[in-house]
Amino acid sequence: MSQTLQTASISAPGFFGLNTQDSPLDLAAGFALVATNCVIDQFGRIGSRKGWARVNASAGALGANAPAVIHELVQTDGTLTILFAGNNKLFKLDSSNAVVELTYGLAPPSTAPTITANNWSCASLNGITYFFQSGFDPLIFDPAVSTTTFRRVSEKTGYAGTVPSGNIAISAYGRLWVADTASDNTTVFFSDLLSGHIWTGGTAGSLNINQVWPNGADNITGLAAHNNFLIIFGQRQILVYSGANTPSTITLADTVAGIGCIARDSIQSTGKDVLFLSNSGVRSFARTVIEKSVPIGDLSKNVRSDFMNIVAGETLANIKSVYSETEAFYLLTLPFVKEVFCFDTRGQLQDGSFRVTTWDSIEPTALLSRRNGDVLLGKTSYVAKYTGAQDDTESYRLLYYTNHADLGNANVTSLLKRLKVIVIGGTNQFVTIKWGFDFSTNYLATNAQIPTQAVSEYGIAEYDNPDGQVVTITNASPSVITSVDLSAFVNNNTVTLTTTGTLPTGFSVSTTYYIINASTNTCNLSLTPSPGTAINTSSSGSGTHTMQHTHPTVVAQYANGVALQTLSVSASGSGKIVQTGYEADIDGAALSIQRIEIQSKDGKML
Repeated sequence: MSQTLQTASISAPGFFGLNTQDSPLDLAAGFALVATNCVIDQFGRIGSRKGWARVNASAGALGANAPAVIHELVQTDGTLTILFAGNNKLFKLDSSNAVVELTYGLAPPSTAPTITANNWSCASLNGITYFFQSGFDPLIFDPAVSTTTFRRVSEKTGYAGTVPSGNIAISAYGRLWVADTASDNTTVFFSDLLSGHIWTGGTAGSLNINQVWPNGADNITGLAAHNNFLIIFGQRQILVYSGANTPSTITLADTVAGIGCIARDSIQSTGKDVLFLSNSGVRSFARTVIEKSVPIGDLSKNVRSDFMNIVAGETLANIKSVYSETEAFYLLTLPFVKEVFCFDTRGQLQDGSFRVTTWDSIEPTALLSRRNGDVLLGKTSYVAKYTGAQDDTESYRLLYYTNHADLGNANVTSLLKRLKVIVIGGTNQFVTIKWGFDFSTNYLATNAQIPTQAVSEYGIAEYDNPDGQVVTITNASPSVITSVDLSAFVNNNTVTLTTTGTLPTGFSVSTTYYIINASTNTCNLSLTPSPGTAINTSSSGSGTHTMQHTHPTVVAQYANGVALQTLSVSASGSGKIVQTGYEADIDGAALSIQRIEIQSKDGKML
């Protein structure tokens, strides 16, 4: 009598993220040994990351260089300006996202500062952005004076004292805090209230911590603000000062020995905590303070050895990071190996660590989370936006490999018969399904095809409202906007338009519009909420037009059902331990894995 097929299942594959730290035989089924170009979606499934698209159409004076820092200035009237540095110059994006070089704003006999590096620390205060970098004059961009020029801080009207040429700067509690000058790396300097150009008198001053380190001498490597505390990071120690809103009475509240921050730009505030890169992994400030010296609960625990081996080969000043509440991740770039570690921040695993995936083909040189939720990236010649399912019109490869496991009986060889994987999303593409035995990387493989299918519902359910839909715009009165998945848009949602060419006359890339008269796949746009007046156009424009939500919100978990496919392939071979892998080129359609089934029969007893 023939044996009954036995089925081993993995629901929500990759839910626990990567684990390269522990023995693969001891891992729960939800861990992954490879999770490349993946994220953990809000439903706990392994899925493809988003891609990136150019924000600026041409490089301008940035040339074939990449931004090293990107910063958003929020002015008191709500005006938002994207500033960035690269090619030893300062830039901004104008209202049409064109690159504008900021030039020196004073006439002779004043001379422009010489800039030979781009690793600025940026901080904004009272509608002005300040640029700090060790060895260089601190610079200022003040749009109230000029929207196209910069000057030295010392050249601002009303300047007083001596602005420190520090390498670390933050804006917190109504003033600038600066540290790590060429001659002094144990003093924190602070400006007068709301005046980043006044460094003497008023409430300006300094805080020397040379004798405060609990474990002897250290250097300031970073600053952060959290819950009225000023956090001063050393390489191996942390000082916590309370009452930072009133520097004259600031008080040492806590110290941590044995752990510090090793990379200035790894520090990110989440609102509830502060994340940073230490000499032993990614850490949470709140948890570090609670556990004190060398706690075992680092957030990168499940990838610690591999991760820190890579960090050891990096130039620490080049490591960048970003925290995005919208995307629910903390990204850390490791540029030497061209890899990004993605830490999912929706929640922590039972051991206190974050779920981790890696990205190997996006390679940002700078990162920024904007006030509107967009994540911006530095790319050669461009500021880019994390969006869509292509890397600048090119595909990228998703890889997910399960851990090694027996199929129910560790003493019996398994004869593999069939593999099934339920995927959500994707269209007209192949998924390569691989399997191997007994820790061998000599995988067997076959391809399974996802048919052409509509995936709009997947985009809504998994990744919020559609982000960056290609639309057509008629030359008509009123103009009609058409998109294949416009059903996700609802009346009074606010959107903006971008284009690779020119928009039809009547529309502008710098304007926020309201959706009105929405139907299955069409709508009109208005400058005011519904009922609003639909906008007319008087030309057809050119290029490809894209419509994006300014404040994406979930409008439905599922519309008419998700684009879901069960891929089933015959498998062969036998072994005591089985591992399976899944690879796909992401080329315009997001993809996630819902469930895996491995069907086998028992072989010989071992």
